[in-house]
Amino acid sequence: MKRIVIVGATSGIGLEVAKLYMAKGWKVGVAGRNVSVLEWLKASNSESVETQVLDVCREDAAQRLNGLVKKLGGMDVYLHCAGIGKQNMDLEESIETGTVQTNVAGFVRMVMAVFHFFEKQGSGHIAVISSIAGTKGLGAAPSYSATKCFQNSYMEALEQQIRMRGLDIRVTDIRPGFVDTPLLQGGTYPALMRPEKVAKAIVRAIDRKKSVAVIDWKYRILVFFWRMIPRYLWVRMNIRTR
Repeated sequence: MKRIVIVGATSGIGLEVAKLYMAKGWKVGVAGRNVSVLEWLKASNSESVETQVLDVCREDAAQRLNGLVKKLGGMDVYLHCAGIGKQNMDLEESIETGTVQTNVAGFVRMVMAVFHFFEKQGSGHIAVISSIAGTKGLGAAPSYSATKCFQNSYMEALEQQIRMRGLDIRVTDIRPGFVDTPLLQGGTYPALMRPEKVAKAIVRAIDRKKSVAVIDWKYRILVFFWRMIPRYLWVRMNIRTR
């Protein structure tokens, strides 16, 4: 029986992905901050689910992850769903620094813990949910787009190092567009996708061991054209999502 650990699985995309892997017959370790959701998942799937309260911003996050892996009996795939982001036209410092703390420091803390686990184990698969927002700097959400760019580059560099060292570890960088989750509450967004649909695409990308997966086709086209826009023109564009 295969085993996946999902951090950030108590809401949104992570929760929907967890449900799909339970249905596939995997053993699923779910971690997050919402205790009531964790308890509900454990009660409804006691034989296939293990849970752990975990905050990626806390220094004990890696230790708690290791505890979850032990309860699960091991780990074959890790999926990182934990992340925050807000539009911040007023550049409130707490929003900018809080986003960096979660999406950079917390992200690196968890990915490094998983990498060293798989390095010692001899194999594994690290998947992370980043965003198409990492393609260009978005004026409406500077810290969010910057941290997602960091995640994109980090996973690319990590995959290169893995290949240089000849390790049997796979990497998948999952880049959704706008998804109807609590993360986007309070705004109006174009081409908004349902988390259930996005979750199915994520499972396919992980099963196929894709290096990069942009979800879905509309956003693949958007990203293609975004990359062609020169900086001097991009910074003069009024790109807002509400």
